[in-house]
Amino acid sequence: MKPCRLPLSLGLKLGLLAGTLVLSVGRAEPAAAPVTVTEDAALYTLDNGIVRACVAKVSGDLVSLRYKNTEMLATFLTPDGRPDLQRDPPGANPNGLNRGMTDHQYGFWSHDAMGPRGTGEAIARITIDPQANGGVRGEVSVKGISKGRKMGTGPGASPQGQFAADIEIRWALGRGEAGVYTYCQFEHPADYPTTSLGEARFCAKLAPFFDWLSVAQDPHHFKLYPKELREGDKYVYTVPQTDNPAFGWSSTTNHVGFWCLNASMEYMSGGPTKVEFEGHRDTNAIAAPCVLNYWRSSHYGGAVVDVAAGEHWTRVVGPFMLYVNAGADPQAMYDDAKAQQKKQAAAWPYDWVAGVDYPRSAERATVRGQLALTDPLAPGGAKMTNVRIGLTAAAWTSPMPVGPGGNPRIVDWQQDAKNYQFWTRATDDGRFELANVRPGTYALHAFADGVLGEFTQADVTIASGKIDLGRIVWVPVRHGRQLWDIGIPNRNGSELYKSEAYWEPQIPLDYAKLFPNDVNFIVGKSDYRKDWFFQQVPHNENPEAKPEPFYGIRAVGRATPFAVTFDLAAAPRGRATLRLALCGTATRQLEVTLNERPAGTITLPMGDSAIARHGRQGLWYERELAFDAAMLQPGANVLKIIVPAGPINNGILYDYVRLELDEAVPPAAAAPR
Repeated sequence: MKPCRLPLSLGLKLGLLAGTLVLSVGRAEPAAAPVTVTEDAALYTLDNGIVRACVAKVSGDLVSLRYKNTEMLATFLTPDGRPDLQRDPPGANPNGLNRGMTDHQYGFWSHDAMGPRGTGEAIARITIDPQANGGVRGEVSVKGISKGRKMGTGPGASPQGQFAADIEIRWALGRGEAGVYTYCQFEHPADYPTTSLGEARFCAKLAPFFDWLSVAQDPHHFKLYPKELREGDKYVYTVPQTDNPAFGWSSTTNHVGFWCLNASMEYMSGGPTKVEFEGHRDTNAIAAPCVLNYWRSSHYGGAVVDVAAGEHWTRVVGPFMLYVNAGADPQAMYDDAKAQQKKQAAAWPYDWVAGVDYPRSAERATVRGQLALTDPLAPGGAKMTNVRIGLTAAAWTSPMPVGPGGNPRIVDWQQDAKNYQFWTRATDDGRFELANVRPGTYALHAFADGVLGEFTQADVTIASGKIDLGRIVWVPVRHGRQLWDIGIPNRNGSELYKSEAYWEPQIPLDYAKLFPNDVNFIVGKSDYRKDWFFQQVPHNENPEAKPEPFYGIRAVGRATPFAVTFDLAAAPRGRATLRLALCGTATRQLEVTLNERPAGTITLPMGDSAIARHGRQGLWYERELAFDAAMLQPGANVLKIIVPAGPINNGILYDYVRLELDEAVPPAAAAPR
């Protein structure tokens, strides 16, 4: 076996050469070396002359990844350059640098194939033998059987494990490829007990020479980020996952890059609006650069995998590629990684995957159709942009027991990590194509910028082949004509004042400085881009208040009213409806007044910590408050939305606000919906 050893002098040599070298996955170098898979008692080694990956047989952990003989991971090394597996043993390891959970300084799945140490042995095998295919590809598998025990000792799990499911982790390498693939199958046989999965992700911790973060193409998320930079906390670096399928780090000294490439988002949780970590520095003393692929989110509303006894459930996460490259500067390497992700997406589903629940291309469907928007009450006519179309599981009821007086949890696509999801962007006239859809029965969803609400069509059955759903008419909900609106319905409030600074930890405190007398939005005069703050939080009055890493701002503020002043030519009749679209929540209710009279209370769901964790979007939802239009008066009216006093984190994030009037409907008492 070629040992997982780093000649210490070669890292510098690679740095000198890498400025002119860029490798492309799927584009073999001349006379590319064949893939080999070798093994000893502890490790599999996959090698193709470009990268060499060492996988622990006891757990499925990636303990070493070398690119041109340079170790890319933060692996502790022995004096002769081998991974020090005594200091950082694979599998369950609550005594790592981040205590109390399994943690390593290399690459690992949070739910590995070992489970709690000493409770069972993993099954290690070669699933693609390169000796049988001329060195085209090799693959190894490490599988843990859960029966009688729980698996997973990572974040949020107990030392006794967390989830009752068999776990198989695979690693694959092809000829001429500058990177290794990994994927994982979870399987819950019907005779396993009811179980719930916590936070689940893949993490790779990188070598200390990586110093340039690249998780999105903007100055805050694409920048020099050395170990010495201690800025806020790690939550300032979260991003929408779907918009950033290629992410990682590069080195300004060695001129190499390390990237995670998601060729598909079908196995990720929460759909196209989901925000999560993709990269940050570790929070311990070493502060290793981290690359994270969260497939079961635990932030900004999180996600859910709950499986019932008697239910046979499987889920394949991946394959995704850990790609390595070299280039003159971070932008060149990031651009190359994004180009490689597009090539990977074009090759999805991979034809070399076998033996797990992963349909091949011929077994999947291409689904076409056109969403036709009909909205006769829309001022200026119906129009939509940035149209998202998705096929997801229907909302489902968690089988987990509830406490006294509680209600079973209903899980929709925004929090679903149990089922596959398929999303695409449609044209502005609603034409769409969803590629590589697994056969099954789905709910069809659509939402778009400029349209309040969401289209849903249940019981859409998909078989393999080409399927045309035809013309689908979307008539958005309206409760009469629009009196006024604030913002653009787009699920993130990006057009509202100061939303571009959402990641700055002190931004909730800035509100009180910018609006000492609170918001008073005058319809027809004010501009939501300057006059409507994207957060509504308790108003700070404490000059000593400051943000705390991981907790946001815990100081208490007074109640905060946002006022909307508007004129009416005549006294209306019928029913008025205040409609709120919110994309982040940390308070349980809002009070609404009209002309200094109570109009009603709006009850909100459980929070998603989007404000405390410096986000601009968490879970999106609507709330409505209907009231007797007789409360409105000719001339000036003032409607106030009031966030109660409390910790300054405890507010809301706005997407959009609208007031509608239906004079044909009989008056009604205040009725929140």
